[in-house]
Amino acid sequence: MTDSHAHLDACGAGSDALVARANESGVTRIVTIGTGIDSSKAAVALADAHDGVFAVLGIDPHRAGTPEAGRIDELRALLAHPKAVAVGETGLDTVRRYATPGEQRALFEEHIALAAELALPMVIHNREADQETSEMLSAFEGTIVLHCFSSPELTPVAVERGYYVSFAGNVTYPKAAALRVAAATVPRDRILVETDSPFLSPQTLRGTPNEPANVVETLRVLADARGEPFEDIAAATHANAAAAFGLS
Repeated sequence: MTDSHAHLDACGAGSDALVARANESGVTRIVTIGTGIDSSKAAVALADAHDGVFAVLGIDPHRAGTPEAGRIDELRALLAHPKAVAVGETGLDTVRRYATPGEQRALFEEHIALAAELALPMVIHNREADQETSEMLSAFEGTIVLHCFSSPELTPVAVERGYYVSFAGNVTYPKAAALRVAAATVPRDRILVETDSPFLSPQTLRGTPNEPANVVETLRVLADARGEPFEDIAAATHANAAAAFGLS
């Protein structure tokens, strides 16, 4: 199994214990995410330290109004690392307005250009910005991963464009019926699963910090929503992560 999106540098427990527990649960690959330059450096170090851990590097939209947004050249250099597999997370957020819409758009555009320049996939953060996110990605010809998918209305666009759609612990919540319906309609070769650790623990573990081992709980809900055996959806999401990020 693959946890396609975790923030190992933000988890309180040591990475050795987190990776060991994940492996014991059958999670053999973890994609850890950078949210700024220091976080991206930590992600690279974690990827170096552990077999089966890979890094996605970016400056997230919450930092678009800070000096961090001017460090794209440093990000470009970090992305040369052999275990850096995508640009992100990057995108738009109209819920947590730590930066203005204009600042977020400008930083997002820089990430899109960087991913195109380096021929790397992109991992997208989208919170209640479906239309603008869709418009800004329309000309990008590379691989797109919609992280922590929470926009059922965006499903037809994602399916039409061949985006990878990654579901996190929020798909397990009692009020997330529409999200589970969306999960059932994503093509089998485009669905991913993630924890977004240490956030969004699945329903059975709410109130505790999330970690990569818990991706198993979300997979169980996805299997039920899609009417598929657990083993089949686990294998499909594992294979899809390999295809999306170019992993062996």
